[in-house]
Amino acid sequence: MSSPLYARYPFLEAARQAVGELGVDLETLIADGAPAVERGRKRVERALMAGRVDAEDPEAWRDEDELLSYPIARILVSLLDSGPAIEKYAAAEAKTAVERLEADFAAGDDGLKSTTSPRVDRETILEELGLTDTVVADRETVGQSNREPEWFRISVGTYLQLTSGARGDEWRLVNRAVDGGEVRIRREELFVLLRTAIRRRIAAGLPFEGLTEGEGIVEPLESDLGELRRLLSERTVVGRIDFVNRDLFPPCIENLLQKAEDDIELAAYESFTLMAFLTGIGMEADEIIAFCAESSLNAETIRYQTAYLRDDRGTQYPPPSCETLSAYGICHNEDNHWKDAAHPLEYYQAQLEAADEELSDWREEQTTA
Repeated sequence: MSSPLYARYPFLEAARQAVGELGVDLETLIADGAPAVERGRKRVERALMAGRVDAEDPEAWRDEDELLSYPIARILVSLLDSGPAIEKYAAAEAKTAVERLEADFAAGDDGLKSTTSPRVDRETILEELGLTDTVVADRETVGQSNREPEWFRISVGTYLQLTSGARGDEWRLVNRAVDGGEVRIRREELFVLLRTAIRRRIAAGLPFEGLTEGEGIVEPLESDLGELRRLLSERTVVGRIDFVNRDLFPPCIENLLQKAEDDIELAAYESFTLMAFLTGIGMEADEIIAFCAESSLNAETIRYQTAYLRDDRGTQYPPPSCETLSAYGICHNEDNHWKDAAHPLEYYQAQLEAADEELSDWREEQTTA
């Protein structure tokens, strides 16, 4: 396997060995401010901002920088000293990895065996994750074609481990076909379980111990850490909002909605910002799906992003501040609103409080329609 493959799947054991074989000392790399350091910071930033870690411009980075950015990102996220940040970083890495796996498996389906693009096959990833003996192609589909099987069987024990905490009645064992100690799952469900296994692999061992701020490998990272901590600290002090009135939305959020309704696909950080705002004002996934029904946003993306934003304690990450959104080209400080409200939720709460007429909640309108 080659370095381009390791750059795409840096959590592989072979990728870790490849880093060692490069003969690069991470402390020296960080002290010199190598490109991999910037990519590592962007990797964590993109995980927190967009729920994924792939580069916005893949051509901007060498495979070596991409590979080395992974251990640097793990150092940075460890230094953030935030359990939720680690969880969300691991989830973002896993999401990106599984999207690449889906593309790789599809290339195998298309018979592109001679392609020069490095790919991971199903056998390799199952072995890597210790699932070779517990996940097998369904006996009824083996040998039917050269395509990836549509159905698989997974041992009950492994199924229960990988679906622990999964939401939805469809994952309950009583609702599954079980035969001979194995659960029958569809191909797309296998990808969901692989994402869980990869997330756990990436989160294992984090945070690193023995990292002391102001010393050794950490000192040159202080500037990068400052940027990431600013993202984490972008919480606005507002009361609990549970009211949906589009007429009062901040201009940046309205612009994103209109863009999606014009059937323009939102960039990852744009979609993530919109979902963060809508969950921040109390909307559930099904409500957001209905609210955005006539748009380029799809239900699967909405469910993933709202689940990523929420945990048992509520919304973990609110939308970024207006300053950060400005850096991403989303907020333009319309009507100089920063002087009164420098955060989308602050803006919306202020609009609600200033309204001098009786307001209607979009959800009530749907009930009476």
